[in-house]
Amino acid sequence: LQNLSDPFGGREAALSGQDVMNSVAALPFPTIAAINGFALGGGLELALACDLRVASTKARLGLPEVGLGLIPGYGGTQRLSRLVGTGRALDLIFTGRHVDAEEALQLGIVNRVTEDALVTAKELTATILKNAPVALGLAKEAVYRGYDVTLNQALEVEADLFGMVTTTADMKE
Repeated sequence: LQNLSDPFGGREAALSGQDVMNSVAALPFPTIAAINGFALGGGLELALACDLRVASTKARLGLPEVGLGLIPGYGGTQRLSRLVGTGRALDLIFTGRHVDAEEALQLGIVNRVTEDALVTAKELTATILKNAPVALGLAKEAVYRGYDVTLNQALEVEADLFGMVTTTADMKE
């Protein structure tokens, strides 16, 4: 790891971690995090980089960095607030508290709660894989590219990608 005793080393460490999370987020197909235990700090940040999150009833999630004199540095402050809203994100970040799977579901951090997250994630994957792969990738792209622009710009993105997908062998099949 970079030298965390100076701001430049800390910045480089954060950028390095963000690169990993951004690589996961940028995958051109749906990604699912299966959370069967603790997802704290970087573990939650990795789950937040995925498109969907499935948690077992035993899961505990949180960003406890402030208790260590840090802030989430691998995208947690940005991805969590976009997912659950500013107030809810700040509550979790400021307190550093851990939430159980049911509260994570209520907050919108996870999409599903189950006894075994890995089994459910595999079932969800199988359901998703029944769909056209190109359409899945373009649907993901449409959602994310349209997120930070105006509605009209987002609708243009959607129309462009819809136009692309209508020409694919997947659609013709």
